[in-house]
Amino acid sequence: MIKIQREDVDIGAMIAAAKQRSMGAIVVFDGIVRDDNIDGMEVEAYEEVAVQDMEEIRDEAVRKFRLHSVDIVHRVGNLAVGENIVVIVVGAGHRREGFEGCAYILERIKERAPFWKKEYRKDGARWVKGNREH
Repeated sequence: MIKIQREDVDIGAMIAAAKQRSMGAIVVFDGIVRDDNIDGMEVEAYEEVAVQDMEEIRDEAVRKFRLHSVDIVHRVGNLAVGENIVVIVVGAGHRREGFEGCAYILERIKERAPFWKKEYRKDGARWVKGNREH
């Protein structure tokens, strides 16, 4: 499942679905709005392209790390500190492939997928430059 949505992510349901497939490890990444002196953020996406990019990234990771399953849900809209931004659930035969595959997926999404973040601060709002961490 590759999805962009406004509502929160049911991480438990994503993990339960991954467990239905035969594998030895499930790795979960939950990217959260952190309190970097912000009141919240707005996330926007060019959704058609972002979904296509995430599907391609998933396919690359499955081949490269021999993953059994990959599910990605990325949120858009106004998010408060502590809310989920992106959840990645990776199923693999072994933990090493799972961890490496999950990290690869996250970094490729940040490099390629068209998501933009606007931070709301007490002194005003600002767009975060690019998809990179600051």
